[in-house]
Amino acid sequence: MKIVIVGPGAMGSLLAAFLSKSREEIWLLDKNAERAARIQESGIAVEGISGSWEAKIRVTSDPAQIKQADLVIFCVKSYHTKEAVSRAKPLVAENTKVLTLQNGIGNIEIIAESLGNERVIGGVTNLGATLLGPGKVRHAGKGETVIGRADGKISVELRSIRELFNKVGLEARISRDIKGLLWSKLIINAGINALTAITRLNNGRLIEFEGTRKILREAVTEAIRVAKRKRIKLIYDDPLAKVEAVCEATAGNVSSMLQDVLKKKPTEIDFINGVIVRQGQELGIPVPTNTFLLNLVKTIEASYKLAL
Repeated sequence: MKIVIVGPGAMGSLLAAFLSKSREEIWLLDKNAERAARIQESGIAVEGISGSWEAKIRVTSDPAQIKQADLVIFCVKSYHTKEAVSRAKPLVAENTKVLTLQNGIGNIEIIAESLGNERVIGGVTNLGATLLGPGKVRHAGKGETVIGRADGKISVELRSIRELFNKVGLEARISRDIKGLLWSKLIINAGINALTAITRLNNGRLIEFEGTRKILREAVTEAIRVAKRKRIKLIYDDPLAKVEAVCEATAGNVSSMLQDVLKKKPTEIDFINGVIVRQGQELGIPVPTNTFLLNLVKTIEASYKLAL
């Protein structure tokens, strides 16, 4: 099986390193030719909870060098999805499957619009990863990866992906309700990511302070109301308790949004809290805390050059 991971960020790099343990042909597609050459030469260095180890994989910025793939996995930021899909089109053959392991809501729809519904697989991963530099990643947290089709069908390809992930040490399972999973993950991210980006606290610190814990609970409660109005079945009996449990389980993790802010890069706020705000407005549900978080993160992004 030829597998291409699109995006050399924290998750893409960690995933590529783990999948390199298999006997499959693994490629990492980077839009930056210079960076791709550097990673190709040095490989990917992993540190953290899985130990310190290195992985050698094929890296390129030219899809033509890879030719057609059996599986394409998107790990790019959500605001780059449309561009990444366009770039990866030469990789897609008649039987190619496409898996998104991205944050937020909307990526499945963007990919399906360009490549077709039948080939798209949605996914949620709770792996913790921090990018330390090109080809250098910290494995910051364990967690399962759940995949599924929007139509709920369990195909041979889904089983193959699950088996591959489990084989290389990445816990994976299949779900018939990927929409519920994506919204459940969205609610977790809505409670954690923006708040860490604003306060610059690690995940675990959010529930140690009365102020941040209160804001987290309010943001999550609003998101739950929106999901219930949309009749989305969340996978947790108590989503609020789950968000706080995730904070504890990933206490030392630097959230992806905080990583972006520290590097003065755009964030995925529009695909996380922004989704809650837009859906809340459409449904007539007040979402003041999510609106507050959205506006603050937007201000941080707009003022990078002005920050002290």
